Amino acid sequence: MMTPDQLARLHARAFAGQGRAWSAPEFADLLASAHVFRVGDTSSFALGRVIAGESELLTIATDPDQQRRGLGRTSLRAYEAAAKDRGAEISFLEVARDNNAALALYLAEGYAEIACRKGYYTRQDGHQVDALILQKLLL
Repeated sequence: MMTPDQLARLHARAFAGQGRAWSAPEFADLLASAHVFRVGDTSSFALGRVIAGESELLTIATDPDQQRRGLGRTSLRAYEAAAKDRGAEISFLEVARDNNAALALYLAEGYAEIACRKGYYTRQDGHQVDALILQKLLL
């Protein structure tokens, strides 16, 4: 199992140039919750949370050197299976409108846009990007 430090390092590599990566203490705090779970390995992982039949994909990250090999899809499917095992009937996630690879993956896997948070993310250059809220039934 990956440590919070390892998760933070992989997350930083996966999200380089897209904004602030999560820190090791943030991962440690999340993983301390009984509702939060992690799936994947040292090349790709997903972090999720299930509460009251609803699951949220908190983050998903794949090592840039390992991208385009289906690892993100594998982690997403493992997240969904783990969420269902924990009683989730629906999954929600948030993705930056300009994250074309992630958005394509989520749509191909059956997620649909249900809302938009205008200017939610701020890029390193100050540019603001909308966050799209997606959902998928896990039944």
